[in-house]
Amino acid sequence: MIIWQKAMDLGEATNLLAETFPKKEIYNLSSQIRRAGDSIALNISEGSILQSDPEFRKFLGYAIRSTAEVVTCLHKAKRRNYFNESTFELHYTNCFDLINMSIAFRNRLNPKK
Repeated sequence: MIIWQKAMDLGEATNLLAETFPKKEIYNLSSQIRRAGDSIALNISEGSILQSDPEFRKFLGYAIRSTAEVVTCLHKAKRRNYFNESTFELHYTNCFDLINMSIAFRNRLNPKK
């Protein structure tokens, strides 16, 4: 699935970005953005093995919420001046695109199966 591939890429990019945060964030924002970034692909994967579309829809919802969590972490990091505007825009755009793709995919699944 393309959304899973994009989620995997986002998780890796988020992990690399967190490496640039100050050491004081290792147990706070760095950890949070890493866990949220990894959670996206993990939830898509877990939902995809289920036998019912309603259950898959539920896990896609978790993935969407995790992506929104990454966006919030990006905003917090930007406010703390951990990276420049172009870095923020790159990661924000990737999250925005993944959220929209995930919502569109979830909407195509049959909720009554």
